[in-house]
Amino acid sequence: CHNGHTLCSTCKIRVHNRCPTCRQELGDIRCLALEKVAESLELPCKYYKLGCPEIFPYYSKLKHEGICIYRPYNCPYAGSECSVVGDIPFLVAHLRDDHKVDMHTGCTFNHRYVKSNPREVENATWMLTVFHCFGQYFCLHFEAFQLGMAPVYMAFIRFMGDETEARNYSYSLEVGANGRKLIWEGTPRSIRDSHRKVRDSHDGLIIQRNMALFFSGGDRKELKLRVTGRIWKEQQNPDANMCIPN
Repeated sequence: CHNGHTLCSTCKIRVHNRCPTCRQELGDIRCLALEKVAESLELPCKYYKLGCPEIFPYYSKLKHEGICIYRPYNCPYAGSECSVVGDIPFLVAHLRDDHKVDMHTGCTFNHRYVKSNPREVENATWMLTVFHCFGQYFCLHFEAFQLGMAPVYMAFIRFMGDETEARNYSYSLEVGANGRKLIWEGTPRSIRDSHRKVRDSHDGLIIQRNMALFFSGGDRKELKLRVTGRIWKEQQNPDANMCIPN
C-alpha cells in the first residue's frame, strides 16, 4: 500500500483491496525488494512427497510444477466425470475398487462387445479394461459416439504413465469377420492426455457402423464385435518383444 505495508496477490483479493494493517486502499505498487528476495529463494518442488527430488529458484519452480513427471494423474475412467487424482498404484486400486473395472494380466487380449440396439449410439456404454504387462498398466477403451452425423465405434489404448514412457510401447487392435478385417497399430497415449482429447484426435481403431454391423453378421440388428489386440515393448533385441499370453 502507499504506507509500505506488503501482502501477496492472493491476500489482496481476500481483503477487498484494503490494506489489513492501515486500512488504506491498495494500489498496484510493486515491492521490488521482496521480488528480489523471492528470486533468490530455492524451494523444493511441491510434489517432493511423490518422489520429485528437484530444487528450483522460486519462479522456475512454478514453471517446473506444471510439467513435473511426479505430479498426480487424473483418473482415466471415461464413463463419468471422476475428480480423483493420485499416483499410478493408487489409481489402479481406485479403478478396481470404485469403478469395478476389469483387470487382466498379459499383453494379448480378446474382447467381445455386444449391444442389442446399435442404432442408439448416444446410449452406448463406455467400457474400460486395465491390462498389466511389462510391469506397467494400460487402459483399453471401447465406445460409441457421433463423428459428425455418422455413428462410429472406437477402440484405443492409453498408457498409465508419462508420454516419454508411453513411447517405449506399441500396440495393435484388430476387428473382423467374414474374411475381412481392420487392423490398427499405434503407440499408446499417456493418460496425461484426457480421454476426450485422444478420442477427438481419432488416434485409434475407428469402425463405421455399417462395417461394424457387417462384422456382426446375422440380420444387422445386434452389434457383436470381437476386438483382439497385443501390446509389445519396443527394444533393439527382437527376442525381448516376445510375450506369452495368459
